[in-house]
Amino acid sequence: MSNQTDCPCKPIVVLDTSAFVAGYDPFSSATEQVTTPKVEAEIRRNSMVKMRLETAIESGKLKVQAPSQEFLNRIRTPANKVGDSFKLSETDTELLALALELKEQGFAPRIVTDDYSIQNVARQIGIEFVALATYGIKKLLEWVRYCPACHKEYSADSKSKECLICGTELKRKPRRKS
Repeated sequence: MSNQTDCPCKPIVVLDTSAFVAGYDPFSSATEQVTTPKVEAEIRRNSMVKMRLETAIESGKLKVQAPSQEFLNRIRTPANKVGDSFKLSETDTELLALALELKEQGFAPRIVTDDYSIQNVARQIGIEFVALATYGIKKLLEWVRYCPACHKEYSADSKSKECLICGTELKRKPRRKS
């Protein structure tokens, strides 16, 4: 996780869907908490956590906020750089964009998520994260895509889903540091 202890910024917790699924209770924290409309939509399909979410929103304990288009666009570059862009859903991108926007507004965001791709991009852009049901990533990962059949490598941000040589579905693995 990035170190923001030097920042006199106001802390804010940014909640991912996985936080709620893992049992996060918004009433357990005095820190300001926020999530995005797409996270809210995903949770509303899950009846087990739906009540907790709705109660937190209605009581003012949790705010739902959408990031601006500018920050949605700005998340694409760091996501491409580390090779997670094709793994991030629209919900993930919205969550990261909101955290980045809050950071630039003077907050010290901490994303609560078990999603490794969100964690990896958050680390790339200098935003803290905490995992609940997993150990979380320990270091920044840069990915390479490859063909498991003929071993041809592709850049992490390659749009191709299949090998251009043999047609096998591409996989990904962390780039080895030299």
